[in-house]
Amino acid sequence: MKHISDQDRANVLIQALPYIQKWAGKTIVVKYGGNAMISPELKDAVMSDIVLLQLIGINVVLVHGGGPEISSMLDRIGKESRFVNGLRVTDAETIDIVQMVLAGKVNKSLVQLLEQHSGKAIGLCGLDGRMIMAEKKASGVDLGFVGEITEVHTEVIEDATKNGYVPIISTVAGGYNGDVYNINADLAAARIASEMKAAKLILMTDIKGLLRNKEDESTLIPVVNVSEVPSLKREGIISGGMIPKIDCCVEAVRRGVKRAHIIDGRIPHSILIEMFSDEGIGTMFY
Repeated sequence: MKHISDQDRANVLIQALPYIQKWAGKTIVVKYGGNAMISPELKDAVMSDIVLLQLIGINVVLVHGGGPEISSMLDRIGKESRFVNGLRVTDAETIDIVQMVLAGKVNKSLVQLLEQHSGKAIGLCGLDGRMIMAEKKASGVDLGFVGEITEVHTEVIEDATKNGYVPIISTVAGGYNGDVYNINADLAAARIASEMKAAKLILMTDIKGLLRNKEDESTLIPVVNVSEVPSLKREGIISGGMIPKIDCCVEAVRRGVKRAHIIDGRIPHSILIEMFSDEGIGTMFY
């Protein structure tokens, strides 16, 4: 950072001021996943972004997945990972591993990492305060303990943010008869954002955003009105793995979240670029 002059530093801060004023006191929900959760450099960038947002009075709620860590633990006990339509088949043994890895190892290591960056964090999961309630997902194939969200209660999250903590949430959910369910983290983030009437939902991914041509990153579509989504699906522009992510953004906006974003988590400080620039980054749904 030594090459930046004092004048440039001052200019950067002055340019950020309108955004700081705009977002102070608001809530944003970030779904954290992909390469930004694996690369040490990107992890550090995400944590310092969140600490900065917290210090200027923005309530950040971090929702995380942990698919690679779950697969790695299943490998260690000699159990094969099986997926149907992108969803992990979760039998009784696997849900124990999911709960242990997500609500334990991954969640607490993220809490510790944010604290190492001088942030205040608290680790939660969907079982705490009946935060995420679910029932077995109806599907042509028996997926086991894969859940469909039925209720989201945000009191425990709001208590944490009021007390100056960043809630870091792993997406295991409670069933009505004591079962535990594995929940898609994008869906959970979207529902939490809408229940909290968040100003923004940000999904961090390993792609630039929604591309008109998948092979050409210069064809990024920066802004999408949710009413355009059905025709983009018919044209095949929204397809494959992008469908569930974009459906989450659409659902969040329809349920009252002002803006939903799919951003490229491979770019350091992508959250700050989104929050503090007119151009933003990735694709915004409104």
